[in-house]
Amino acid sequence: MNKHELLRLEGIKKSFGTVEVLKGIDLTVDKGEFITILGPSGCGKTTLLRVIAGLEDVGGGRVFLDSRDVTADEPNKRNVRMVFQNYALFPHMNVESNIGYSLRLRHASNDEIKKAVTGVLELVQLPGYGKRMPSELSGGQKQRVAVARALVNEPSMLLLDEPLGALDLQLRRQMQIELKRLQSQLGITFIYITHDQEEALTMSDRIAVMRNGLFEQIGSAEEIYNKPLTSYVARFVGSANVFCRADSCIAVRSEHVDFMPVNTPEAKAGGDVGSGQTVNRGAQTADNGQQARIIARSFTGGQVKFTAVFPDGSEVTSCRQGMDSSLQVGMQVTVSWLPENAVPISNTD
Repeated sequence: MNKHELLRLEGIKKSFGTVEVLKGIDLTVDKGEFITILGPSGCGKTTLLRVIAGLEDVGGGRVFLDSRDVTADEPNKRNVRMVFQNYALFPHMNVESNIGYSLRLRHASNDEIKKAVTGVLELVQLPGYGKRMPSELSGGQKQRVAVARALVNEPSMLLLDEPLGALDLQLRRQMQIELKRLQSQLGITFIYITHDQEEALTMSDRIAVMRNGLFEQIGSAEEIYNKPLTSYVARFVGSANVFCRADSCIAVRSEHVDFMPVNTPEAKAGGDVGSGQTVNRGAQTADNGQQARIIARSFTGGQVKFTAVFPDGSEVTSCRQGMDSSLQVGMQVTVSWLPENAVPISNTD
């Protein structure tokens, strides 16, 4: 164990009846790190978080916190707190009472509770909100109170279970910034789970992409996005184009794929892409520079996304900045990319 390590998971398994939810999870998390577990619904994210918190027992493996084996420890014996998507605030208690509840259970004095609650409300930028009831708060304010309630205990690690999922897009982005600010300011380890790729890429020091109870890839946001190891990661994070032939696959991000109308000199020349790169699309083998027909065009806010279909029926997407009017649905185009933008991957589909 290195001196910076806070959490270590070794071979964590968990089943509910005959369904194996976690299939042997290994993970180390350093002190002060912001790591996001990213994956679709049902992949085991929340179950893993509950195992770390001590809310679920394990069917195999061990959990270490600060080099101590806590696998069999109750939640109150782990210096870990959890923030839920639904806030889980007591509706009959005001903000001050919600935040100070756990301190009262520990028999802290009134002065200690007041000082701690006042401090943590300032930290989450809600000074003066102590007497308000949960029903008087917006969704973003409720989420800040839930975070404050967890932070008042001064945990070594905060577990966040899709905490922004119930918020609208603008507020969610604002809270992403606030949570990252808090984490950086306090130096507390955050383990954050989400199915939102943009959220994971924006906030995380590292991302663990999860699929069917296992981690498919763990790395920095840049590594996960630019250097996916598998076809699943390439498609799930950023929706890359994946091309396979008998013995190999490559991934090409949509922003690196170029569509050129077939009547342009560049398209007729095959483009500046290198002609030796072959891929297998369905039953055919074709090289970089094959023709396709545009079947869809959508504006996604700052980008235009085009989808084209090859003669064998497989599809490819390309994204361009701004409102590009040179390409239209029904147009025949030559599809190309630079060889250095094709990343070798393994096929896990």
